[in-house]
Amino acid sequence: MAAAQAIDSGALALARQERRFAWYLLGPSLLLLLITTTAPLVYLGWTSFFRLDMTMPWLSGFAGLDNYGKMLGDPRFMNSLWLTVVYTSSTVCLQIIVGLSLAMLVQQIPKGQGLLRIAAILPIVLAPVVVGLFWRTLVLAPDVGLVDLVTRALGLGSQNWLGDPQLALISVIAIHTWQWTPFAFLVFLATLATLPADVYEAARLDRANAWQRLRYLTLPLIRPAIIMVVIMRTMTALSAFAAIFAATGGGPGSSTEILNLYAYRTSFTELNLGYGSSLAMVLLGLTLAVSYVMFKRRKAAK
Repeated sequence: MAAAQAIDSGALALARQERRFAWYLLGPSLLLLLITTTAPLVYLGWTSFFRLDMTMPWLSGFAGLDNYGKMLGDPRFMNSLWLTVVYTSSTVCLQIIVGLSLAMLVQQIPKGQGLLRIAAILPIVLAPVVVGLFWRTLVLAPDVGLVDLVTRALGLGSQNWLGDPQLALISVIAIHTWQWTPFAFLVFLATLATLPADVYEAARLDRANAWQRLRYLTLPLIRPAIIMVVIMRTMTALSAFAAIFAATGGGPGSSTEILNLYAYRTSFTELNLGYGSSLAMVLLGLTLAVSYVMFKRRKAAK
């Protein structure tokens, strides 16, 4: 009994030492994370309750919920919120549809998939600001852009893709979709490769056509992957900034001014830091709410 108790006490002491050592290793990283993420978020939330307008600093002071109440009567905020919903839902849906379609197409190609995967990675590794400038100067530039060359060759004429308020939003949606569809493509291609071939063989023997196999076999089997891609891409779309800023700057006017850009413009162009902070907090709350719903859906899909 004494020997067993000595062994148990030694094991407990060793476990305590291992936990202490783990905390020593984790402590600096955790402290750095708190300093660089949590502290700025707390300061942002605190600033959102103040009137901090650098153009009229003599009126600065505690505002309570006035900044949040001001949004209800702010048509620019409502427009940016609507544009955020349209931009996010459009880009995510397009990435899912195009990415899955490309993955199913490439799956039918027995050779050369490695090269296609490498080609698909290229848009992802580019910085969003580089992507925005690339599309602005080489793809969507009036008269000399690649898209304009194609439309003029087809007899459709030239368009100001980033200067027309009706076309600018479509253009930035296309930019975001082009850059991040390869992520969905790679995830779906890897998921499709793991699906059991005997299930599809049985479906063919039962004379199920391609649409039936897609609807009743492929989509249910890859549902967890679809939800994961939706979560990742939704978070990226809600936080989109650099590509739109480089391509249009939120313009023309406010036609591509999603909530993230509106918060930036308000804070650093109009120097209304208090109201800009409240806009950023609304975007943070929207992101957290969408994340919570998505992760709940992911758990339900398992």
